[in-house]
Amino acid sequence: MTQKFFYLLFIIIFYTSTARAQQNLNEKKIVRIGVFAPLFLDSVFKGSTLKDTKSIPKFVSSSLEFVQGVQVAFDKLTLNEENVQAYIYDTKSFTKPLSTLVTSHTLDSFDLFIGSVRDADFKQLADLAKDKKVPFLSVTYPNDGGVTDNSYMAIINSTLKAHCEGIYSYILQNHGTDKIILCKKTGAQEDKIAAIFKALNEQDGKPILNIETINADSVSSYGLRKKMDSTKSNIVIGGSLDENFSKSVADACFTNRKTYEIKLIGMPNWDGFKSFTKKDAYKDFSIHFTTPHYAEKNYYNNIFTEAYTEEFSVRPSDMAYKGFDAAYYFTRLLLQYPKNLMDHINEKKFTVLHDYNFKPIFVDGNEDHPDYYENKKLFVMRILNGVIEREW
Repeated sequence: MTQKFFYLLFIIIFYTSTARAQQNLNEKKIVRIGVFAPLFLDSVFKGSTLKDTKSIPKFVSSSLEFVQGVQVAFDKLTLNEENVQAYIYDTKSFTKPLSTLVTSHTLDSFDLFIGSVRDADFKQLADLAKDKKVPFLSVTYPNDGGVTDNSYMAIINSTLKAHCEGIYSYILQNHGTDKIILCKKTGAQEDKIAAIFKALNEQDGKPILNIETINADSVSSYGLRKKMDSTKSNIVIGGSLDENFSKSVADACFTNRKTYEIKLIGMPNWDGFKSFTKKDAYKDFSIHFTTPHYAEKNYYNNIFTEAYTEEFSVRPSDMAYKGFDAAYYFTRLLLQYPKNLMDHINEKKFTVLHDYNFKPIFVDGNEDHPDYYENKKLFVMRILNGVIEREW
């Protein structure tokens, strides 16, 4: 992107995003929506000039694309004469960071918080949402951040535990009698993944599926071959978020693919590994992963893609789709149910790019009220010859 383009976006964010959804105010209540993302504009700009005139830093681009998706949502949102004001906040602002917005009571009159935030910003928004009894939708952070006792918070980007549950359910429904191999290395995250699968598989004290485990620093084709069965389909679970280890699992599967029938299912971050998405890598061999975000090819997809491309001269990224979907869906939901949005969080009639399936999460087992809500709707995707498509 050019400096001129980024400067125009800078102006849009700070001067025209408020009340951009509806200009004709009437006596109806004004609905206020806060959108939060780490844009680092004070770090990227010196005054109104982009410090690096060649390119936008990578640590900014994903949040920027998220906000652009949100902007298109409010531009295209049909409000039926409702009054909506949408404010976009840079949580990494030097002069007005999120902590200042909270302590100055700037956010006290809001009706909905939508965030692409993590860590301290995530916790601050969650605490504010609980205090003010305002729904907070965490769009991109796949973690609960240690938050409990907060029935106003919903996590859209499912946690690692939910992904393991989704993979297990998929295998149970489609490959229950096949050979199942879990590949992991030693590590806290990998041990957690293995423990989740073990708990799912032994809920009644004995295993439902016969899952064998390979625990090694890397998986060799020979080591994997010793575990496989030539008379059955072999379902290999890549139980790690580490790219080097995951690549060793994929390499071992690819080497054995002509002798054994193999399906490889990895973790939700595998779609971000460049070694898997190259067109010529693992030719004609599928690598699978799960995701809660899927842009169905429908009316909303068409209007968003066209509007985004026209506005920004590039096709929308995954982050842009996430921003658009969340802003469009939850704004419509808020307008329909201004007092009790959380009670209607799975309304199918407001579906934009895909359905949600929010479930109450009870961290401590006390089911009097949920600690938060989590989206359990997952899609099984496959990467084949560099192309990502939905399988299930």
